[in-house]
Amino acid sequence: MKKLYYLVLKSYVGPLVMTFFIALFILVMQFVWKYVDDLVGKGLEWYVVAQLLFYASSSFVPLALPLAILISSLMTLGNLGEHYELVAMKSAGISLRSILKPLVILSLLISLLAFYFSNVILPIANLKFYSLLYDIKQTKLSFNLKEGTFYNGMDGYVFRIGKKEADGKTIRQVMIYDHTRRLGNTGVTIADSGTMELTPDKDAVVFTLFNGRNYEEQVNRRSYPSRLQQQRTAFREQKQWFDLSGFAMNRSDESLFKDNYDMQNMLQLDQSIDSIKQEINSRFTTYTENLNRTFSNLNKAAPVIKKSPEKDILAGQSKQSRTEIIRIAINYSREMKNSIEFSRNDIESKTHRLRKHEVAFHKKFTLSFACLILFFIGAPLGAIIRKGGLGFPIVISTILFIIYHVISMIGEKYVKSSVMEAHIGMWISSAVLLPVGIFLSYKATTDSPLMDMEYWSRIFNWFSGIRKRKHEHPDPVQ
Repeated sequence: MKKLYYLVLKSYVGPLVMTFFIALFILVMQFVWKYVDDLVGKGLEWYVVAQLLFYASSSFVPLALPLAILISSLMTLGNLGEHYELVAMKSAGISLRSILKPLVILSLLISLLAFYFSNVILPIANLKFYSLLYDIKQTKLSFNLKEGTFYNGMDGYVFRIGKKEADGKTIRQVMIYDHTRRLGNTGVTIADSGTMELTPDKDAVVFTLFNGRNYEEQVNRRSYPSRLQQQRTAFREQKQWFDLSGFAMNRSDESLFKDNYDMQNMLQLDQSIDSIKQEINSRFTTYTENLNRTFSNLNKAAPVIKKSPEKDILAGQSKQSRTEIIRIAINYSREMKNSIEFSRNDIESKTHRLRKHEVAFHKKFTLSFACLILFFIGAPLGAIIRKGGLGFPIVISTILFIIYHVISMIGEKYVKSSVMEAHIGMWISSAVLLPVGIFLSYKATTDSPLMDMEYWSRIFNWFSGIRKRKHEHPDPVQ
């Protein structure tokens, strides 16, 4: 039996690792295409991009792992069935339960590791990923001048070159506008040619200009813009330095992102949920106190209103009293309306934040449970359909995983919209697929002809015969 278990595990681990990294690679490529505009043209070092992709791949494990377990279990049992190895094992007196025993134990271990990953490793990976992605988005595009185009990527300056030679340094027809004084186009430098070189530390770019002029308008703020004096200076060679430190990527403090629900473990999420609930209760209490205070102020102003036996409280009041009563009523109505709207918006915002934390809390468990459920769907289904390889099993696995993922997304949306409670919406996909896994496991272990077309043909003919007999011999009308 030990040798049999070893062979079954060996045939399962290979497809599991392969499908996991294939699914992870596809998800990472999707991420690259989504954020390619934020990565290209910023002069990022290769290790920065490598770190971003590594952290991004960590955040995609909750999607790739269940899919890999589903595909690999279906492929493994399908291959064993297709090559009649399952038949040989069963003929030797080994039941399907015994065959699946090592795979079940391995799936339990993977589920425990998935929970550890989701609770400990994933929050750290998300913190690194989102902080690095934010810094990359905030980084300016690298200093790159194009022929015949105005470039304003550097603060305080606008550049234009007519032509750039093949050596990448020599430039022709140079124009540099100086806006550092924030007074418009009051300073401009024009040169016939020049060179453009980076300093050794790459913190600045040096323009060496030849045969040009400097034009500068002398602005007097008292007489601006009625009087302007222009100063012109000709030069044969001139050097200008421009700081490039603003183009470098600056790392943010990661502690600024730690309060996000994606960067917290289960204990931190539980504390955050309690804190948000206390904030909501505090807002309700404050709202009630403000409402009671408003009514109290209204009662203090009520002596203006004389008691009247009639339903109309304004009846019998003087014109001046009516005006005063209406003014007081309008003022307090506006105050109460503003208080209600502010409290409602604040409570809705806190409730939405609470739902996000609850979703993140339940996701710590749903990943592990999904790994088990999808295994108990894929393995029995592979033993039933007896088809291995990357063809039919991939199609079936993709359909089942899409169904699971769509139901999960719907449940998550309902939870965030406060339509469902978190313990219902986040587990609805597992509740839907769990009976499917139990049914397939039962059918596989009892050798039920679930995929036998002859079996379904007999059932169809049986139902057709019943309908035909009812049609030929209808029940007598009472």
